[in-house]
Amino acid sequence: MAEAPRVEASRIMQRCDALARHSELPGGLTRVFLSAEGRAAGDAVLGWMREAGMQAALDAMGNAVGRYEGERAGLPCLMLGSHLDTVRDAGKYDGMLGVISAIECVDALNRQKKKLPFAIEVIGFGDEEGVRFGTTLLGSRAIAGTLSPEVLETRDAGGKSISTALREFGLNPEQLSKVRRKKGEVLAYAELHIEQGPVLEAESLPVGVVTAINGFSRLRVTLRGEAGHAGTVPMPLRRDALAAAAACVVMVERVARSVPELVGTVGRIEAKPGAINVIPGEVQFTVDLRAPLDSVRQEALAEVKSEIARIAAARKVEARIESLQDFGSSACAPWLMRQLERAVEARGVRVRRLPSGAGHDGMAIKAIADIAMLFVRCKGGISHNPAESITEEDAAIGAGVLFDFIHEFKPLSA
Repeated sequence: MAEAPRVEASRIMQRCDALARHSELPGGLTRVFLSAEGRAAGDAVLGWMREAGMQAALDAMGNAVGRYEGERAGLPCLMLGSHLDTVRDAGKYDGMLGVISAIECVDALNRQKKKLPFAIEVIGFGDEEGVRFGTTLLGSRAIAGTLSPEVLETRDAGGKSISTALREFGLNPEQLSKVRRKKGEVLAYAELHIEQGPVLEAESLPVGVVTAINGFSRLRVTLRGEAGHAGTVPMPLRRDALAAAAACVVMVERVARSVPELVGTVGRIEAKPGAINVIPGEVQFTVDLRAPLDSVRQEALAEVKSEIARIAAARKVEARIESLQDFGSSACAPWLMRQLERAVEARGVRVRRLPSGAGHDGMAIKAIADIAMLFVRCKGGISHNPAESITEEDAAIGAGVLFDFIHEFKPLSA
């Protein structure tokens, strides 16, 4: 196993701070796909990749891609990384910690002039969160070759399609076929990420090895009733779309509470026309369902759809349900988990296996390669929040484990 950490944890923390300054939100952090702030963050990451000895460029999907060649050029790669986009009013470690830690590991190898019997690619995925276009994992799906052409016509709140936004960003969506990696070109994918939960902190552990990423289903629901004057339409005669939506929101919570490990969220809702004295005639909202077992999630999804139809009929409103995304649970590969666990043990840390309730880019990359994840403890288990926090000591341990994993990595065929 490699010696003590050859990574600069203080620089990891400084660079997370630097990326957090690229934000459309004054005094906070919001950075969406194909934005000016996203370009600035990508440019900074590409610069750090080059300083670490990598060839680096944006690909046609806006991913920041760095490649560190192996003992000879053109070898299959061990892929590392995470995402550079954020949710609204985000924390500064979700995604960014994984990208910067991977760059730091490559920099350590480069300073030693160490080449491995495989290449390393570090990816800063342009879109994982799906905030702007409402569909997630765009960057990693492009690399995995699973992004259908129809997805490029998905539009943001301003009516702009992904394909148009790519062109305005200076990228060519017709070149997306060149982004795709084939099976065999990627030996494995590993991602370091904050836990986004309280388990590691509760057990006083700095890192944990992920067993699987929960599957998720996402819906967009549109309810259409009839707008009317708030003072003149009697209650029994109303077709209030927002009241129907409220019943649906409570129903989603009830369904999610009924099964252990199932979670359900209505994260976005919009009522029209949106006036204080007008009965809402149309409401659109989202539903996010997640569970470690696909069967549990699919049963809940069927129940939610059925209940939305029942509520709509009872309240005399029309319901349209669109499926935005459906990802099955993604198990991490046991052979990669064992290698991560050896790296954890070498740091004198007890191995803790745990699932990921949040989605990650590995869910898409699994289509072309086995995946592994390492979680780093975060304070209070808080994520997607400006209060998101990690310690420099934990960052050092996490990056040190990742470095050892890389240094001692053995492909499955070896």
